[in-house]
Amino acid sequence: MEKETVLSYFNSDLVVDHYEAASEKIGLWKSEEKIFKQIFDFEDSILELGCGVGRISFGLHELGYKHLLASDYAKNMIQRARSLSKRMGYPVPFRVCDATDLEFEDSVFEGVVFGFNGLMQIPKESNRIKALKEIYRVLRKDGLFVFTTHLRSNTKYQAYWADQEKLWAKGEQKESLDDFGDRYESTDMGDLYIHVPEQATLEASVQNIGFKVEIVVPRSIIANEDVNVREFSDDCVFWILRK
Repeated sequence: MEKETVLSYFNSDLVVDHYEAASEKIGLWKSEEKIFKQIFDFEDSILELGCGVGRISFGLHELGYKHLLASDYAKNMIQRARSLSKRMGYPVPFRVCDATDLEFEDSVFEGVVFGFNGLMQIPKESNRIKALKEIYRVLRKDGLFVFTTHLRSNTKYQAYWADQEKLWAKGEQKESLDDFGDRYESTDMGDLYIHVPEQATLEASVQNIGFKVEIVVPRSIIANEDVNVREFSDDCVFWILRK
């Protein structure tokens, strides 16, 4: 799977419209608000990666966080986010940014957020590792990185992954997939790529980079989200890592 294939999905009008609607009508999830308020101070410098049309950063601004920088690899997302920010009167800066090659100096942020499973929508394990190393680099000592994933251990999808394991063993998986755990499926908005990790493997990867795993917890344990959030996103798992 190439970056350009994934990027074309996120730059499409249908997907950008979907993310704009989430910014305007959904905002921060209850779970996100609980986590952010517990781990970040209002004066912390926070970088959001994969910001889409600003749903999380707008929510952080509304909570009172003052030093935000929102970024996304999809130019059309950033253009729409800037437009929405102007209409709302929110002074949140937005920037086109590749998470695998961040343009920032070392140790400049107290916090980094990569919401809505965005880290797992970077194709190829090697690229996800690059992103994790870059996030580690730009965090200050004791800085925190918050992101979400799905997990292959989710009982809802055990039959699916059992079938996939058989296909991969025979070399009959989709040609576009690189790593076991990859999914590339048709949706109403186009073909969507996501990687679904195995918890122990991802924990080993982040620890090898230098992160300390503070917590891995399902969203449903943190908060009972309203129906709009549940329709927007299946239950996922929050990860909090410390540099």
